[in-house]
Amino acid sequence: MSIHASSLASTVVNMPIMRRRVFTLAWPVIGENFLQTMLGIVDTVMVARLGAEALAGVGAALQVMFFVIAVLSAVSVGTAVLVAQAVGGRNYARAGSLARQSLVWSVAISIPLALVGLFAAEPLMRVFGMEPAVNQIGADYLRVVMGTVVVLTLMLLSSSVLRGAGDSRTPMLVTLLANVVNVVLTYGLVFGELGMPELGAVGSAWGTFYSRVVGFLLLFLVMWRGRNGVTIRGRLGWWPDFSAARQMLRIGVPAALEQLLGSLSFLGLTIIVGVLGTEALAAHRIAINAMSLSFLPGIGFALAATTLVGQSIGAHAPHEGAVAGNIATRWGLVWMSVLGVLFFLQAEALIRFFTPEEDVIRIGAIALRTVAIAQPFWAISFIQAGALRGTGDTRYPLYVNTIGSWTAVLLAWLFSRLFPGDLGIIWIAFLLTAPVTAFLHWRRFRGVVARLSAKQA
Repeated sequence: MSIHASSLASTVVNMPIMRRRVFTLAWPVIGENFLQTMLGIVDTVMVARLGAEALAGVGAALQVMFFVIAVLSAVSVGTAVLVAQAVGGRNYARAGSLARQSLVWSVAISIPLALVGLFAAEPLMRVFGMEPAVNQIGADYLRVVMGTVVVLTLMLLSSSVLRGAGDSRTPMLVTLLANVVNVVLTYGLVFGELGMPELGAVGSAWGTFYSRVVGFLLLFLVMWRGRNGVTIRGRLGWWPDFSAARQMLRIGVPAALEQLLGSLSFLGLTIIVGVLGTEALAAHRIAINAMSLSFLPGIGFALAATTLVGQSIGAHAPHEGAVAGNIATRWGLVWMSVLGVLFFLQAEALIRFFTPEEDVIRIGAIALRTVAIAQPFWAISFIQAGALRGTGDTRYPLYVNTIGSWTAVLLAWLFSRLFPGDLGIIWIAFLLTAPVTAFLHWRRFRGVVARLSAKQA
């Protein structure tokens, strides 16, 4: 799948350089997301040593935080796209102004979120219907992570600014350092080691907070010094600008809704699977974990496409964006297809890594093989949607992905009634919808580039 050659006729793109730009942007994002995944795994392992109550309480609090992060992504996505377009147009003053405004508005957005966490943590935990002791652990954890959410917001926005400027390596390296700090602090604060107070499960929240403080300060220093012409240095531009906020939210809100509704669809799928029994639910959870790892290349190349397409739009060279989007799609297609082959051939071994129970392994292997077959379609869908966001079109991916994911959930519900007890059949619902969403994203990006190229002619 490639953009028609007529859209590239006006300018010859140096393909080796463009391939290098795509890969240089993508691999640090893949590494950063992998580090974030490992961060959650390490924290989970440490909290699990405190017992089932601590693990359940922290897990429920993290479910709330997933929705909070989806809200925060509204400004994050809008910032990355607008900064990329400004950099592409060599309007570095505007890029710097947008960077400053993103930090200002991240603080403004964090204030109501912090108040919700401080005063509504316990009612939010009661929604999950857990035991009182578990509710208390979850509320204590949520109160800390929500009360200090400003640091998370600032770190997310700082990383987005740097990616929009074409620097994805710095956020990865900072995340790596923050992870090291988090492991040390969380271990010390959870168990009272290394001269630190023993705080139990809530120590994990404080360890994460302090590691994010370190991460944000490093990112702030990089932005102050400047990267690829973008700097936040100076006294001007720090007063809230509602016009800038509207621009960021116009692009970012659809992307945030997309994440939020996507998360809800997987929650709905989990509820459907829950009636199949404990073994099926355990296999389902393992399959989702494996799937989230397989998405890392797609996410990385999608964000690379967003940045490079955004820069090409700012430079009034949509043909370069077409090339960047296609290169990113081919790279992601190869990587995710290789993972798909690995998942298909080694399904039982991968499930066995998580559990020794034979029933779970048998059921999970069927689901994992379904995930494997869908990998190429998901790769195209992810990356072409990322390329679309670079043009500023975040509504279309919202519509397509939301309808696609919820159609899959409805099909899964139907299959669960027609073929009760079969987890593999339920997961086939995603295999049926993935090719459709992939085609729709490809066709839309192709059309947008053709229209923009015609305007430039």
